[in-house]
Amino acid sequence: MQVSAKTDYALRAAAELAKAASEGSGPLKGERISDAQGIPKKFMENILHDLKRAGLVRTQRGASGGYWLALPPDEIWLAGIIRAVEGPLANVRGEWPEAVEYTGAAEHLQDIWIAVRASMRAVLESVTLADLVNGDLPDQIVQLTSDPEAWVHH
Repeated sequence: MQVSAKTDYALRAAAELAKAASEGSGPLKGERISDAQGIPKKFMENILHDLKRAGLVRTQRGASGGYWLALPPDEIWLAGIIRAVEGPLANVRGEWPEAVEYTGAAEHLQDIWIAVRASMRAVLESVTLADLVNGDLPDQIVQLTSDPEAWVHH
């Protein structure tokens, strides 16, 4: 599985907004988010627009304007952010895993894709922005990352 730059940037931008919310610092300018995370400004604006369209971010124009979370950080799951910028968590050639069909030796590949999606949900629907920013990750995440094999790329 490959995580796109758009997904990576969206999660990092949302983390900055969650941190600002927890500090009570008010709206953040897109440029400030870009600078804090090293994200190209044009890309950042498009991502923030996607997050706004999904109802996760609010905006206000003007000198005192900027972006802020539309919900508290503990009510926004990482999965929701990814879906806002990319669509479904897992698809096969642009289709839902349950919609693809295989025959012959590959007949059970659909089961694998369904399991991959379920695994992604188990992780991404268990972590909120508050968890991410506070470093208070759920036990299942800590357990998965404590396995040395998890850190080895094959």
